[in-house]
Amino acid sequence: MTDLITALGLALAIEGILYALFPDAMRKMMAQILSQPPAVVRTTGLMAAAAGVVVVWLVRG
Repeated sequence: MTDLITALGLALAIEGILYALFPDAMRKMMAQILSQPPAVVRTTGLMAAAAGVVVVWLVRG
């Protein structure tokens, strides 16, 4: 459980850093996401989640 909380904290930290360093780029990205159909956003999210699971699986063995 502590690994999950650590991973969530790390994800929040990385996202926060991106918003702090590149606010204009993040706004543009959000506008692009809002213009996409829900199916594209869902598919992209599922692919990112699957990639994350694969990375964790490879690292943790």
